Order: sequence, then structure tokens, then C-alpha cells
Amino acid sequence: MATTGKQLFTTLDADGTLTVAIEDVTFPEPVGNQVLVKMEAAPINPSDLAILVGAADLETASYTPGKFVATVPEPYNAGAKARHGLKLPAGNEGAGTVVAAGESDTAQALVGQRVSCVPGHAYSQYCIGDAAMCLPLGDHPAEDGASAFVNPMTALGFAETARMDGADAILHTVGASNLGQMLTRICKEDGIGLVNIVRKDDQAELLAGMGSTHVVNSASDDFQHALAAAIEETGAFYGFDPIGGGRSVDTAFKAMEQVAARRMTAYSRYGSNQPKRMFIYGRLSTDPTILTPSYGFGWTLSGWLLFPFLQSAGEDVVGRMRNRVRENLTTTFASSYKRRVDLDQMLTKDALTEYSKMKTGEKYLVTPWS
Repeated sequence: MATTGKQLFTTLDADGTLTVAIEDVTFPEPVGNQVLVKMEAAPINPSDLAILVGAADLETASYTPGKFVATVPEPYNAGAKARHGLKLPAGNEGAGTVVAAGESDTAQALVGQRVSCVPGHAYSQYCIGDAAMCLPLGDHPAEDGASAFVNPMTALGFAETARMDGADAILHTVGASNLGQMLTRICKEDGIGLVNIVRKDDQAELLAGMGSTHVVNSASDDFQHALAAAIEETGAFYGFDPIGGGRSVDTAFKAMEQVAARRMTAYSRYGSNQPKRMFIYGRLSTDPTILTPSYGFGWTLSGWLLFPFLQSAGEDVVGRMRNRVRENLTTTFASSYKRRVDLDQMLTKDALTEYSKMKTGEKYLVTPWS
């Protein structure tokens, strides 16, 4: 029997017109290892915003119930040429109850269970997902499991990547985010050194209250000195940055080199050969990434994405990570939300303008049936 419900779609036309709207959809019966999940909660993560909003001008957009139409300026529209004319769903992850399943034993075993899932179209009243990617939540409510994949697995992925590279300390440039708080808990539990960079005093206080011992406020007058001191104490020549644009990586590399230069026993006009590595894992800023030639000759800048990491990490590592998330949903991997909105409300000007800014502590949760 066919199931109908509401689902969000986003379409970018060749002329730069972005249309995001809620539509009535008929969902197919699940087959094989598929499950049909009645969605109860789905977070709006920074990784969702690229397809949901991108660089669209939200101030001049037109808004009607359950729909907005905006313009994506050049050169951002030209850069998105591959998606022109495609009608795409959105929402990486969420949680809900499995109401139907395909014929596989794995899928059938989930019927009636509340699960966390990663369907890629979570802004919807129903989703078809892969049973193998579902995490049973037991007695946990959907809100506890809505953000059980992207941020938890990313934070754990940072720790795993560092271990694989032989690093025992990490620098994180947006320490007070939901993901940053998870990373703080993980590093404390695992004995990994961590330097957190924040922008406000209350964010520093938040992390200090969680037991973070090296929190540096970028708004303080002695920021560069304090950052170098924290790197020296922890040995954090290895870091992760979700900002991407601007000078955040440049600033980290400069502080690392400042520490490394002090340790040199002989002068070199090329600077230190201390290995320094930063990963960009997001684009909170769409400005160009600015680097200046002042870090010695032992630095590396790479990109880091969750799904390629999981594919390379192997089943044993991924299984261990998923089990750790399941066992610590309301502690290590707990998420907090500023506001809950339904599908129509998430497309209002007030909501879009606020959550698209991606400010720390202002995460939104979509509840499709409210």
C-alpha cells in the first residue's frame, strides 16, 4: 500500500533561481534491505545548507507558505552548474520509527523500532533508507538520535584520523559548536590533547565547564600568544577547521610555527621542519582560503569529509565508532537545539535567516509532523 506525505525539494535553475518547496509525495514500498521510516526529527547541519540555501540572497527572496524563491548570484551559480535543473531532496540525517521494511531479515527486524538514519532526504515525513545504516535507539526519543550520525561520527573520525597519523593532540578552530563539544568530551575520555579556539567569553566558559583545559578566545588581545602557548603545552601541531575561508588555517599554522621555531637549535632561512597539518572539513565561510608563506617547510593542508573517511577506515573501525555513539547518545554525543520547526516553518524568512548564519549554539531541529 502506497504511503503519502510531505517532503522538501530544492531546485536551482540555470539563471540562478533557487526554489525550495514542500510537496506532497507518494513513497514506494521498501524492498530488499530498505526500510520506510516515519521521520520524527531531523537537524539542520552546516553540511545541509549548501544544497538548501547555498549563497542565495535571502533578503530579496519571495516567501509563501511552504516555499521560498531566491536568487543565487554569480559566480556561485556558475560553480553549481552540475545541479542546474535537478530537483533534489535535502537533509542528511534524522530519526523516526520504521513502519515498513523490505524482505531481508535485517530490514524486517527493525519494523516498529525507533532508529537514527542517514537517508539524505530527511526533511520529509517519510524516508526510504538502508537498514544497514540505521541505528536502533531503544527507549531513546527521536530527538536524542536525530543528530546521531554526522556530528558524532565526524568528531570520532577526527580522533581516529589523528591516531592513524600518530598525533596525540588536536587543534579545533570552532570549539564551542555541537561538534566541538563532542570532540572535547571524546578527547577528555581518550586522553588526547585538545586546543579549542572560540570567539566569545561565554563559549570559553562553556568548554572550561566541560573540563577543557586549553581554550583560546580569538577576540582577546593576546590571542596569538595564548594560542602558541596552548600548542606548546599540548603539542597540537595537527588540527581541523570548518571555516575554510579567511585566515583561520593561516592563524593556526603561524602559531604552530612560532612554537616550532623556538625549539630550533640552528638557524634555517626556510623555517622549521616541524610537521604541521590542518584539515578543512567545512565551508562556514565562502571567502577564499588565505595562506601566507611563513610556516617553515613541513606543513600540509588537506580536505576532510566524513563519508570518504568511513569508506577508508574499514568495517571494524566504523562498527566500533557506531557502538560508541549508541552507548553514549545522551552524554558524550548529546546535541542541543535552539528551536524546533516543522517543514513549513523551516522555510520562513525568520527561520532561514537565522539558521543559515550557522552561529554556535543556534542549531535548529525539524520536526516534520508538528
